[in-house]
Amino acid sequence: MKLSFARHDGSRRLLVCVAASLLAGCTLIPGNQNYGNREESDVRLPVQQGDLLAPANIKIRPITAELIIDMFQAARPPIGDGTSSAKVAAKDSPRFIGDNPASVPEYRLGPGDIISIIVWDHPELTIPAGSFRTAEQAGTVVAEDGTIFYPYVGVIKAQGKTTRELRAILSDKLAKYIERVQLDVRMVAFRSQQVYVVGEVAKPGIQQVTDIPMTVLDAVNRAGGFTPEADFSRVLLTRRGTTYLVDIQAMYDYGASEQNALLEQGDIVNVADRSYNKVFVLGEVTKPGSLVMNRKRSTLAEALSDAGYINQSTADPRWIYVMRGNTDTPELFHLDSRLPDALLLADRFPLRPRDVIYVDTAPVVRWQRVIANILPTATMLDVTSRTQYPLFGGRQP
Repeated sequence: MKLSFARHDGSRRLLVCVAASLLAGCTLIPGNQNYGNREESDVRLPVQQGDLLAPANIKIRPITAELIIDMFQAARPPIGDGTSSAKVAAKDSPRFIGDNPASVPEYRLGPGDIISIIVWDHPELTIPAGSFRTAEQAGTVVAEDGTIFYPYVGVIKAQGKTTRELRAILSDKLAKYIERVQLDVRMVAFRSQQVYVVGEVAKPGIQQVTDIPMTVLDAVNRAGGFTPEADFSRVLLTRRGTTYLVDIQAMYDYGASEQNALLEQGDIVNVADRSYNKVFVLGEVTKPGSLVMNRKRSTLAEALSDAGYINQSTADPRWIYVMRGNTDTPELFHLDSRLPDALLLADRFPLRPRDVIYVDTAPVVRWQRVIANILPTATMLDVTSRTQYPLFGGRQP
């Protein structure tokens, strides 16, 4: 009788311990714990406060029609994603094509360029070695020191000058020997200035800068265009040690032509891949994991459907969270999708790269998991209490 009472007392104590552990949020509950406070984050997150980062708890905002309306009213072209130290491209840094044609710089000569100098009515100056040569063979090459030689003129500095400026200099000097000189200077080969196009383009390599101003988009098109893995919104332009973020996607979507920077000698255009543009779907979904966004266009409903939607046996549709930490101030959003038409809100809720979607577990499933973990131990204790030991006369030691 005492043994039976002891067994019942032990079972009662075990149940009391389990209940106390559940109420205390002990680690007896497997998996992630649900929020004890549904109004704000339980974990302190880094928040930008002025020039400093400081830990703070973030309020959880419910995904409602009012929130969707506010987000659409505040929508603006993306200005960068904080993935690197690249500065956001602006109208003045680096130079951009504006509405004023005078803002487009003229091509300036450099070492290696080939020009053609034509003096009308004086073929001996134009083609002194015959007429059966190509334009490049007959042209005048700018030397490494930036100078050229021309008859009756001698050695003059050509580097840094436009063809119009060089024509004026030559005309002035030849006027001493030729009456009413008629002279023209034309570009034959552009070889002194080049930019480098690398990354996710069809034909990465060197692109020559010509007298036709070349922009970032021009350089990408000359390189064969974007590859399927390219991230249109993360084109990095490096100039003289400074990297700028050029958002080609904003040009397509919002007409942000100020993003289309004019390229200069030595610029590096690096088209990043889209592997960074992921969202993470975790918790009680059919196929948890990461999903790559297509040109940063994805909604909460799309991400859930790509993950096989919530697990109908274990998920709590009341608590679907979107956690956004890739901003100065992290944001937490909550969707109550008990009613199917709430997914219309999910379809209008735009995601951003690195968003984390978490579907919470139903309370009954948490209880079942606790019981599943405790049951083997309780069974073992029960079997042990019933075991007879022959060496001790059939009694327990």
